[in-house]
Amino acid sequence: MQAQATSPRSGLWIKLAGLAVVAVIAAVAFFKVNAGNAAPDVTFTKLDGERVALKDLRGKVVMVNFWATSCTTCVGEMPQMIETYNKFKDRGLDFVAVAMSYDPPNYVLNYTETRKLPFKVALDNQDKLANAFGDVKLTPTTFVIGKDGNIIKRYVGEPQFAELHQLLEKALAAA
Repeated sequence: MQAQATSPRSGLWIKLAGLAVVAVIAAVAFFKVNAGNAAPDVTFTKLDGERVALKDLRGKVVMVNFWATSCTTCVGEMPQMIETYNKFKDRGLDFVAVAMSYDPPNYVLNYTETRKLPFKVALDNQDKLANAFGDVKLTPTTFVIGKDGNIIKRYVGEPQFAELHQLLEKALAAA
């Protein structure tokens, strides 16, 4: 008895099916790894030199705001950022304002003290934090990070604060 030879056409279909399976597996792996857009594993250095690891804030909703004292929109939104922090801090919101590398540290310190910023203020002297968050160049850029450590939302420019507050309400209520 002679074995049936596979036609070139059926061989092509087998190869295409195999390629499709590989593509599906790769896509599933990609989306599983990137599901929820995990926040980067970074450590902030506050103005007083204290180091705060983002992973240590897990279990809280965290806002990370990249800003500069020379940015008029940043300065303009800061009073509302303070109000937002004060409104939600007792419910589990934490906040880190990250000054961009080009912002002179003495300007940041002066601004922080004269405006009595109630949240953590960190310096990003070497752009490590900005790079870790996707190469942030535009200010203000604000990230809202859920209790699970995943980025929920990124705002470039001043957020619509009513929308931001609704998002925080939902994130803080999540288990």
